[in-house]
Amino acid sequence: MNKLQLPDYKTPDPEVAARFDRIQQRSVVLNVDHLGKVFSGGDGDITALQDICFKVHRREFICVIGPSGCGKSTLIRILAGLDYPTSGQLLLDDEPVEGPSPDRGMVFQGYTLFPWLTVKKNVMFGLRMTGHGKNFAEQEALQWIDLVGLGKFANAYPQELSGGMKQRVAIARALANKPRILLMDEPFGALDAQTRAQMQSYLLQIWRNVDITTLFITHDLDEAIYLADRIIVLGAHPGHIQEIINVPLPRPRSTDQFLDPYFLATKQRIEELIHPPVEDEQEILPMIRMTQSGDDIL
Repeated sequence: MNKLQLPDYKTPDPEVAARFDRIQQRSVVLNVDHLGKVFSGGDGDITALQDICFKVHRREFICVIGPSGCGKSTLIRILAGLDYPTSGQLLLDDEPVEGPSPDRGMVFQGYTLFPWLTVKKNVMFGLRMTGHGKNFAEQEALQWIDLVGLGKFANAYPQELSGGMKQRVAIARALANKPRILLMDEPFGALDAQTRAQMQSYLLQIWRNVDITTLFITHDLDEAIYLADRIIVLGAHPGHIQEIINVPLPRPRSTDQFLDPYFLATKQRIEELIHPPVEDEQEILPMIRMTQSGDDIL
């Protein structure tokens, strides 16, 4: 579709705009206030994040996207309490974040399940570590395993599961502690395209049925638009917020929306931010001929 034919992504359907207003009226779960991160090294300081400011409201689904080197993983590690900012502050329910805590569930890209534990015991692990008794932990774990559609696999081991099933167990384990916010660092990045699409659908179903706020890191533009209420677009060197985009699509979402003009307009805008036009001439690689003479493809 021609660029001029796409609608303005900032002026969605009135029902979608009304939904944005309702989200903004909810309580703020996460407040990121002028956050900065500087790494010190032998070659001098490197600013990874600079003046990051945004708020996340209850039950909102936020995606963070940006080019390589923009600090996405650094940001989510700070949000999880696995790293510390060098400036600014981070508040969860108006309380400073000072380290890891069960109030923030984390799902990584890699499969982080304990291979020697069954699905049920993997999901029970966090509950047992926070002092809950075995019977309570088992009942809670089975409930969450059922919610992610793996009730028949409660006694299976991780090596008996597919990649998508492992990530569903990881989501159940993260949610079992009933965190205030679920942090997801490119959780579907290692999956094949078909499984990834299935996991996106599963995640939206889970999100609709659980009182959870979600912040999701991704490098996939389609995934961000399909999942999110708002998209935080980061720029690189140093990592900074270029724009926060309200996704102009109604819910519930479907794959049919990938061809919606508002979807395409939003994707076009994100592409402009992440991959701006380059005025310099394209670099020409050294000409080293490794095919037979006359074997041209043009």
